Amino acid sequence: MGNTLASRLIPDILTYIASHQLAVGTRLPERALAERLRVSRSPVRSALQQMADQALLDRHPEGGFAVAAAALATTPPAREEVSASERLYLAIAQDRIDGELPLRISENELLRRYPITRGQLADILRRIVQEGWAERLPGYGWSFVEGLTSPDAYVQSYSFRLLIEPAGIREPGFALDADALRRCRDEQALLVEGRVFEASPAEIFDANTRLHETIARCSGNAFILDALRRLNRLRRLIEYRKSVDRRQAQRRCQEHLQLIDLLLEDRREEAAAFLTLHLNNAVQEKRDIAEP
Repeated sequence: MGNTLASRLIPDILTYIASHQLAVGTRLPERALAERLRVSRSPVRSALQQMADQALLDRHPEGGFAVAAAALATTPPAREEVSASERLYLAIAQDRIDGELPLRISENELLRRYPITRGQLADILRRIVQEGWAERLPGYGWSFVEGLTSPDAYVQSYSFRLLIEPAGIREPGFALDADALRRCRDEQALLVEGRVFEASPAEIFDANTRLHETIARCSGNAFILDALRRLNRLRRLIEYRKSVDRRQAQRRCQEHLQLIDLLLEDRREEAAAFLTLHLNNAVQEKRDIAEP
């Protein structure tokens, strides 16, 4: 399949098709795939084109690409390289949390520190930038964003969410994005049905923040959405540091399904009250495990 970013996305897309049990003819949304795979739409478009060239996808009548029968019969290639990349990504995250990496660092320093090629490092740094916990310095090097490292600050982040997220549902300009919520529901349902026991901490975090930010975007209040996005960037690394209680994560995803259903049924006040309960439960959980 080659070694371009687009070709390396093909196994992810095949895994996505298999894990979501997509039927032949199902349209593959370019934007949703880009968000899920943490890349821009351009390499996703190239990957989809390559898959079409290999008869894994068909052209969809409304534009874009759709699942072909051959995709369902294709076993996704082994993902050793991706697993190794994920381990390196988490190692960099852990070292940043532990203070082993300075706020500013060069690519050469990272290459000396980790068993990684320059191409792998470029992909990981691209992901880190998209997730918002580092940025390229003008001309040279990289700068990490200071995140939440204090247990008290971590708990306070949930208290702040209690102030803004239910209020977002009650905003006069709230406008439901049913399609986006249904995509989130599909993702949460897969986690509840067992995917939560094999997904990486990053995948679980991304699925959950995607839902909460989707609801915040529906509020129509740009300040609520911006505040939540900024907070989630700060939360990301400390979430990775904590061991994942898979049963607890499954319960939270089940609550997410209840929340989505209330919103889709236009029971907004009930949804806001349920979100308050959901976040209060999370606050208590975080207090119980405040020390990482």
